[in-house]
Amino acid sequence: LLRDWIASGCEVEEDQPDCVKVEVTPASGRVLKHPAWQQQLSVLAHYSDGTQRDITHLAVFESSDNEVADISASGLVTGFRRGEAAVLVRYLHLIESTLLTFTRDVDGFRWPNLPQQNYVDRHIDDKLQQLQFAPAPLSDDATFIRRVHLDVIGTLPTIKETAVFVNDPATDKRAKLIERLLNRPEHSQFWALKWGDLLRLSVKQIGAPSVHKYHRWIEGALGRNMPYDQFAQSLLTASGSTLINPPANFYRTSANRDDAVETAAQIFLGTRIQCAKCHNHPFERWTQDNYYGMASFFNRVERKRTGKGDETLILSQYVGEVHHPLNGKLMKPWAPVAGELPVEDATDRRAVFAKWLTGPRNPFFARVEVNRLWAHLMGRGIVEPFDDFRDTNPPANAPLLDALAKDFVRSGFDRRHILRTILKSRTYQAASTRNEFNKDDRKYFSHYRPRMMSAEQLLDAIGQVTGLPERIGGMPADMKCTQLPAPELAKIDFLKVFGQPERQSACECERTDDTSLERALQLYNGKLLNDRLRNGGNRFRRAMAAGKKDEDVLREFYLVALSRPPSARELQLALAHLGTAKDRNAAMEDIAWAILNKTEFLFQH
Repeated sequence: LLRDWIASGCEVEEDQPDCVKVEVTPASGRVLKHPAWQQQLSVLAHYSDGTQRDITHLAVFESSDNEVADISASGLVTGFRRGEAAVLVRYLHLIESTLLTFTRDVDGFRWPNLPQQNYVDRHIDDKLQQLQFAPAPLSDDATFIRRVHLDVIGTLPTIKETAVFVNDPATDKRAKLIERLLNRPEHSQFWALKWGDLLRLSVKQIGAPSVHKYHRWIEGALGRNMPYDQFAQSLLTASGSTLINPPANFYRTSANRDDAVETAAQIFLGTRIQCAKCHNHPFERWTQDNYYGMASFFNRVERKRTGKGDETLILSQYVGEVHHPLNGKLMKPWAPVAGELPVEDATDRRAVFAKWLTGPRNPFFARVEVNRLWAHLMGRGIVEPFDDFRDTNPPANAPLLDALAKDFVRSGFDRRHILRTILKSRTYQAASTRNEFNKDDRKYFSHYRPRMMSAEQLLDAIGQVTGLPERIGGMPADMKCTQLPAPELAKIDFLKVFGQPERQSACECERTDDTSLERALQLYNGKLLNDRLRNGGNRFRRAMAAGKKDEDVLREFYLVALSRPPSARELQLALAHLGTAKDRNAAMEDIAWAILNKTEFLFQH
């Protein structure tokens, strides 16, 4: 075809109909049961003159999960394992997708009928039962109290807190603990760290005075449980001095129009729109027109330095239009789903965008935030990555995501309500151990997903266990690493090695928890850990100096580090090591080092 067209002189035929839509068959929802794990897709193009054409042989296909299913160039899908996969279909500038589910009968599978605490468990169980993944039983009390402390307030429980909880016979003790933790000041302090990452609080970008004021505002908003729609509106519509009105720093860290567009889209819409700045998004429906239409909401923001330190005035101007960089077309303010929004009577276009963003016409706002909350508690999002919503990255449990979002809206955008709902579920409280019938489950939440503590949590935990917390120069003596307003305020190599971000991006991927040789070396023979273990004022050396028995010292160390006493075998081995050692302090140091290097200590589980 191409050769013949060139040979004919590359004539361009006028008045040819445009392709306006592609239709994929079968549509989303098809369930394929083993052994019938193949499905031929067909793609139909719809044209502006009403005609249709089969373009299966011209379409480009891609699977969202190649471990579940692959697809050939001709559109033949082949399943490999239980699960779901979305198939992306591209033709010209158009994109469509279809979701396929692959099931099979598993030998010996029996549904355990565990109790359901709320709608979270109902939706999770529906998916697990369909795919024949058996849910794990509840975690024990010691595991639960450690997990929920780390997730809600960012720190390990004390020995006393663990003992009181484990020995409490009340059947509602977990619900009461959740409520206490959600209302402790450490909750807002810890979650301000997470929002500090998203909003890029850093001294380099906005200066130390603004960092402290911005951080206090975020922490205060979380502490008051400010409704999330108000929180978003406060950031997006902020004006005035960055020192007097801290939310205005949103437009300091987003230093220009395009940065503001991309940050708002990623944080509040879960969309990585950056690709559409230069060309239509290759894996999503976003176009350049969409990008610059959204940019029209932010084009009139002016940033004006006052000359007083790092203070900047954020101003909204009355003029300033956006033109398409390729064709010069005037771009009218545009929002997903809603299309062009009227702004003629608006004194500040950002207010129009914020009203649409948090309003009922926007299907993304609530879904993105509940997915973020779920990911922080469960170790992965229902949509994963949890700030990358697109047709080709479908949710692992769409009914659950929809239910959480609707509940969030009904509650008045109450974040604590959603956290409480998830925390009370059997799904969150499940054991992390896998069984014969869920060992292959990687994303449907049949068991709790262990993950390494964050850099700040880990350093705080080492300090708590050894009795020698990190002292941060220039900060209050009792400040924890999880309470730091910005990374530069504590230049600690350990934090950088374990994934503390520089906050240069609104993408949560900047914070990493991958294993590495450098991290292993820090734990095996790093200066920070060894200095604490050799310090005469640490927990176990003080206990030994006070004349405590070896068994009591070991029990205390296990309880503070792991929230459980040593097993009989662990105690036997440790006492044997102490009994044969020439240097009792050095032997106890060996044991403490081994405990602090256990996966059970390093991970939330």
